Amino acid sequence: MPPRSTPTVRQQRLGAELRRMREAAGVSTHEAAALLGVDRTRIPNMESGRFGISADRVRTLAVNYGCADRDLTTALVNMAQERSTHWWESYRGKLPPSFLDIAELEHHATAMRVFVMVHMPGLLQTAEYARAVFEKSLVFLPAREVEIRATHRMRRQEVLTLREHPPQYLAIVHEAALRMQFGGRKVARDQLTHLLDMSERSGITILALPFAAGGFAGAGQPMLYANGTVAGLDTVQLDSFHGSVFVDAETQLRSYRRLLDTMEDACLSPTESRDLILSIRKEL
Repeated sequence: MPPRSTPTVRQQRLGAELRRMREAAGVSTHEAAALLGVDRTRIPNMESGRFGISADRVRTLAVNYGCADRDLTTALVNMAQERSTHWWESYRGKLPPSFLDIAELEHHATAMRVFVMVHMPGLLQTAEYARAVFEKSLVFLPAREVEIRATHRMRRQEVLTLREHPPQYLAIVHEAALRMQFGGRKVARDQLTHLLDMSERSGITILALPFAAGGFAGAGQPMLYANGTVAGLDTVQLDSFHGSVFVDAETQLRSYRRLLDTMEDACLSPTESRDLILSIRKEL
């Protein structure tokens, strides 16, 4: 397999899991290379995602590393077998790689929990609202760039709207985001209407975190927790001014699960959340 100049986050994750497995087994890169009959330098490249790895080699490594987690091994084998070209690849070279990585993460997620404090979750935005958000980017974006980003965001939403069995999706939306008027009153009102419509879909839950809840841990940090096909492949995606950050260390994942649980406990119920959204929309 030829080397990859820009491996995706998912490809890097496959390699990282193999590295963790190897290190837990106390196997050196030299020994791992001998197991596969390859040059020693190829192992670090596989573990960084720069080189692909076949499903058979994943099985060979898992067996010789003494991995007892069959579900994890099967999930890694499936990742190694992925060869399909998905819709987001058409945006490669047009958008930063992190945009494609988020779409890929959402595509493979079995469930998602998201928290936002300033603007609506990307998977629940209208096109007009998305354009307004991108127009307020820290770096000026020409109209063409805004449109590419908005179109990409609308395509991402198909994971919830077009799949026969979409992932479970829970959005924790702070009252500040509900009241923020990106694009003006009409765009904001239409966005709240869309939010209400989406909340009626099976598998989608929208919880409002009201001002009355006061201060809370994690305030100001938008995040997406995406469940993998097995618990060991969960991933957290965080937004920052310099791009997305992807987290997958178990101790960190545990902290983010606990943080989201705490936020969820402070939220209004789904019915109360709808009532708050309706009341804010009336004010517009």
